[in-house]
Amino acid sequence: MPLAHTRALSGVAVKCNPDPYVLRLLAALGTGFDCASNNEITQVLSLGVSPARIIFANPCKAVSYIKNAGKHGVNMMTFDNADELYKTARANPTAKLVLRILTDDSKSLCRLGLKFGAPLATIPGLLAKAKDLGLDVIGISFHVGSGCYDSSAFSDAVRWARAAFDMGLAAGYNFSLLDVGGGFEDATFETTADVLRDALDLHFPDRSGLQIVAEPGRYFVSRAFSLATNIIARRAPLSDGEATEVKNEGNDQPSVMCMGFIPLPVICTNSQFFPSDYINDGVYGALNCILYDHQKVHPYVLSMNGSFHSSGTENLRPSSVWGPTCDSIDCVRPLVMLPEQLRVGDWLAFDNMGAYTICAASQFNGFAVSRVTYTSGDGHGSQETLLALRAAASATSA
Repeated sequence: MPLAHTRALSGVAVKCNPDPYVLRLLAALGTGFDCASNNEITQVLSLGVSPARIIFANPCKAVSYIKNAGKHGVNMMTFDNADELYKTARANPTAKLVLRILTDDSKSLCRLGLKFGAPLATIPGLLAKAKDLGLDVIGISFHVGSGCYDSSAFSDAVRWARAAFDMGLAAGYNFSLLDVGGGFEDATFETTADVLRDALDLHFPDRSGLQIVAEPGRYFVSRAFSLATNIIARRAPLSDGEATEVKNEGNDQPSVMCMGFIPLPVICTNSQFFPSDYINDGVYGALNCILYDHQKVHPYVLSMNGSFHSSGTENLRPSSVWGPTCDSIDCVRPLVMLPEQLRVGDWLAFDNMGAYTICAASQFNGFAVSRVTYTSGDGHGSQETLLALRAAASATSA
């Protein structure tokens, strides 16, 4: 984890991975936290994090949540509508409010603008109402969508944020906070950082007195976790070395269908039945990222025939990979090339499984959520990170 990035992007969304060890490390490194519920606030505060390092970044909250946040000293919170202003005026009138604006999130895997964000045309009215209610609006936030694959989206969002800052001045506010949200991807992080820096230099050349924060949760945690799954069952020909002919008696329908990922099935019209591998986790578990986070996962062999060594010369064959439940939507990959020597008891692994995976897992059909096993890493972590880990461990045992 790059420490320089940790300090520059000082807010981490708890929702993407609330693992206690992850949060403890980030807290020890001095990050802030983006919380969306009472439970997330309680979890972060239990680590000894100051309420001032938390933003309650859920624009639409229950009144009881607003009261509870204020009771615990978490006063910075977002809004994007007038009803939220009325609720805040009643439940926590001393709150420090951040107006979340609507931006273009069409270049992201998860489009949050479908649910949150105030259009620019509504901002003057919202700020005027906040002023009438005696509420303190301290800044602007935006979110270009989770998993943004077009860095230019940040440039447009900063330009719209600048317009919102000017509207704030007209309404009698002097904003001091800009939250540039999330959407940071590991593969495009440097490009996005360059785009964001240039946009800030252009639209906010004088940043004295301005605090800029972000929510790079996915960027921090995605690569920190891998998923190991056991092949618990297989459907294959009696002998994997023999092709099973699919006989079509003249009708228009194939005799064999390998049902794939909803909404469309993958129809096997070739003359060979694809083997199916069933693993002990699926889309109702940690692999829910396939459904909810629009991810395409890539299984690879972790262990085969009792060995963790793969020569890389094994013969490959097409296969489908399924989760353990009795639901046909529980398809991990409708078609993937895997070694034909795979058997029940072998292991498949998935990398980059740290964001929006186990945190959204259920126990549907009675299957338990996957257990997390912690390792010490590859030994190449920076000295500062290791010291932070030791400090976090000491605080826990104290």
